[in-house]
Amino acid sequence: MSLMPTLTAERLRTLTIGTVGVVVTVAVWWIAAATVLSAFQIPTPPEVVDVFRERGFDYYQRVFSITLKESAQGYVVGVVLALATAMLVLLVPVVEPVVMQFSVITYCLPIVVLAPILITVHEIPEKGGLSATAIDLAAVSVFFTTVVGAVLGFRAADTSTLDVVEVYGGSRFQQFRRVRLVSALPALFSTLQIAAPAAFLGALLGEYFDRHLEIGVGPSLILSQNNRETALAWSLGIGCAIVSGFAYLVLGLIGRAVAPWSTGVAK
Repeated sequence: MSLMPTLTAERLRTLTIGTVGVVVTVAVWWIAAATVLSAFQIPTPPEVVDVFRERGFDYYQRVFSITLKESAQGYVVGVVLALATAMLVLLVPVVEPVVMQFSVITYCLPIVVLAPILITVHEIPEKGGLSATAIDLAAVSVFFTTVVGAVLGFRAADTSTLDVVEVYGGSRFQQFRRVRLVSALPALFSTLQIAAPAAFLGALLGEYFDRHLEIGVGPSLILSQNNRETALAWSLGIGCAIVSGFAYLVLGLIGRAVAPWSTGVAK
């Protein structure tokens, strides 16, 4: 099945509204930066485009590749741990209060407190290497939302179908594998979509705090801030938005292909 959805009238309308929204946003930004906000050193869209052109693709590829690797590793670790935790809650209900409280604690931990602790625990990153702190913060950033989304998705299974499996001698694990997992796929992919930008943001914050890291979006933002290169900072910010949005879109398309019944197009 193709990952690309059929362009129906509703999707065409959504695409049109999104395109118009982007155009209006850029126009408002351009006008405001050139007039009322000119004293605040906010660059105009052409100035940001000029920075993209001057720095070149190689610069952004080198910078973003580090942050993407950190966020991807943290994403995988966080999602795997979160799904294992959600399975534990379903299979051993007695541990649910403790597990959910732990999940809430990970969500409530202040990044400004956690990051320095992780920096002191881990080794200093090698030149061109990855920041372990960024990977850890990416994992922490996706854990809570993935646990909650997975548990809610697993519990959305049809009770009568679960009863049929139980009547035929099926265990909790068989109920989970044959019923809960399949029924939870739409909710799981929605959760994974939300987790992708969160992981990238967590990795970015980890880089921002880990001043030992030399290459990455975080160090580049710090340098642009210190050198008062606002156009460069904006170009990096826009790049972050594009990368996060692309990851969100790709996971959404995969979810449509894996669980087409969630969109009403299954045959």
